[in-house]
Amino acid sequence: VQLQASGGGLVQAGGSLRLSCAASGGTLSSYNMGWFRQVPGKEQDFVAAISGSGGRTYYADSVEGRFTISRDNAKNTLYLQMNSLKPEDTAFYYCAADGRRGGWLSHYPIDYDTWGQGTLVTVSS
Repeated sequence: VQLQASGGGLVQAGGSLRLSCAASGGTLSSYNMGWFRQVPGKEQDFVAAISGSGGRTYYADSVEGRFTISRDNAKNTLYLQMNSLKPEDTAFYYCAADGRRGGWLSHYPIDYDTWGQGTLVTVSS
């Protein structure tokens, strides 16, 4: 499966953005999916994960209550709705497919073996 992330941009603090991750060459419902983010020069951070069916979600403490991960398997697309954005949310955001094909939702990048290109989110103060 190949992943293509989009939807990044510049937004003021307190604003919202929705990221999308379109999959091709495979069936997205077979995979748990995740969003990660990275500031250049820093480690990659887990943001959120969702099960293949969409029935289970898992969030980093830093985004819990502000971000919502969802998926539309009919459209082969993963989403990340980001509300109440803060300057510290500024980063490149990456979608990824968990290569373990099911099981518990992971926050470890090593468990994800297919990655989309990053989309830049910039939150101004």
